[in-house]
Amino acid sequence: MRSLITGGAGFIGSHLADHLIDRGDDVVVLDDLSTGRFANIEHLRDHDRFTFRLGTVTDRADVDAAMHRCGRVFHLAAAVGVELIVSEPLQSLRTNIVGSEVVIDTALKHGAAVLVTSTSEIYGKNVDGPLKEGDDRILGSPLTARWSYSTAKAIEEILAYTYWREKGLATVIVRLFNTVGPRQTGAYGMVIPRFAAQAVRAEPLTVHGDGQQSRCFVHVADIVPTLVDLLDDPRAHGQVFNLGGSDEITMEELARRVVALAGTDAKITFVPYHQAYEHGFEDMQRRLPDCTKVAELVGFAPTRSLDDIIGEVLAEQRS
Repeated sequence: MRSLITGGAGFIGSHLADHLIDRGDDVVVLDDLSTGRFANIEHLRDHDRFTFRLGTVTDRADVDAAMHRCGRVFHLAAAVGVELIVSEPLQSLRTNIVGSEVVIDTALKHGAAVLVTSTSEIYGKNVDGPLKEGDDRILGSPLTARWSYSTAKAIEEILAYTYWREKGLATVIVRLFNTVGPRQTGAYGMVIPRFAAQAVRAEPLTVHGDGQQSRCFVHVADIVPTLVDLLDDPRAHGQVFNLGGSDEITMEELARRVVALAGTDAKITFVPYHQAYEHGFEDMQRRLPDCTKVAELVGFAPTRSLDDIIGEVLAEQRS
């Protein structure tokens, strides 16, 4: 099988490329390197089943050329991370909406199955949990950058679903919940890499807000095989799936866990949201997925604990 990974030089995309190459597949990566890093895929550069193409998902010619002879498309290219969404809202909207429409429409032309990676941000301020795929979205003002991002990803999901329903295109939607692991950067607000980097430098760990907001985390190695399993299973086509961990932890508790595992005496400081991001910024108090649907269909079951995840990220930061 020949697969295209948009955003394949990014954190998750590069691990997916490794996984597919290890399976014996041919892989094409399309990335504009705006947030991805060539260093993530440099070890594949000379592999005879790997091709890198510099380009953007908003350019139809770039996407069309990259998708040539591909039977699968894993659409991971997106503006991601709270800090990036807040600092560059217009570019983020264009990438997430226009880019997704171009990729999905081009996949129809080539007859390629498409997996679209969406986000837990879809649920907005819904603090019920564990959240099921059909639960309501609760959003704030569309003038708040965070909710415009959630809306853009919802449009992406609608496009994928509608192309399946009206055009018969094989599509799968996956909502990711806080995926963590090697190669992830804290540059765009990803919390565990940021805490880990601060801890190994014995700097204060900066917790936003009061630190009582809770999240769960899952290792990228537990996510990547499931993406392939879902796209390859016709029963998954036209459906949406949550993918994430089940161990819930507050951000204050997470910071303390990172400090303990790092073995440092780093302090913890609390930074108001308006200082960390912008005035009027809103956060979600809780974000916990129900992954029963994907577990029942393809056997998804995370194998790495939160301590495993933190330990691996700390080791990478030290190196």
